[in-house]
Amino acid sequence: MKTVLFSVTLASLVYVLGATPAGIAVTAPPADARTVIQRMAARNPSLQSYQARVHVDIRMLSFPFLAPKLDGTSYYKRPDLYVVEFDRMPSYARSFGRLFNDVGNPLAWEHDQNITLDGTTVLGGREMLVLRLTKKIHSDILDHTLAYVDALSYTLQQMEWYYTSGGKITMSEQYRLEGKYWVLSQQHATIHMPYARAVADAVYGTYQINVPIGSPGARAQ
Repeated sequence: MKTVLFSVTLASLVYVLGATPAGIAVTAPPADARTVIQRMAARNPSLQSYQARVHVDIRMLSFPFLAPKLDGTSYYKRPDLYVVEFDRMPSYARSFGRLFNDVGNPLAWEHDQNITLDGTTVLGGREMLVLRLTKKIHSDILDHTLAYVDALSYTLQQMEWYYTSGGKITMSEQYRLEGKYWVLSQQHATIHMPYARAVADAVYGTYQINVPIGSPGARAQ
């Protein structure tokens, strides 16, 4: 059985169906991108770790005979470990791992991205803070990325990647209450590239909260 590891993000608290979860305080508007990142990372302070099964359906619109179904387990350990280990990964589907990798922990974005606060917008009827990410080392492939952060809960709601080829990939996220924590429930991606079009949907199962999690490749301790 072949295992593929890739990093993705924890976006843990959110309001659902337009309601604000209890315990979320309204804070002053952020002055810069660094403040937004810090508030995103500060969500769920008592959540130290978790693991949950995840199922992903991929449908290739350009090649309709390809529709891989992936199963794996997501692992999170504070402060910034969040990986999904798939039970198996067909060779033609490996590139989809990059989508989840790029939605990685906000603290990790700062390692290789220049991040600026690009104003606000409305998405799904909610006010969003817009972060603009550009590679610190110039990329001939990726032009820039936009991250849409809920202005009340400081959860990542959507990311958009804009490519120099004219292609675009969008990933949106939904959340649910698990115990006393709001955690990732579903993800939906649309891929529109010059050479391929596809959609991908991920659904997360029951979470095991605050369980021992090791490093990638040696999770259990």
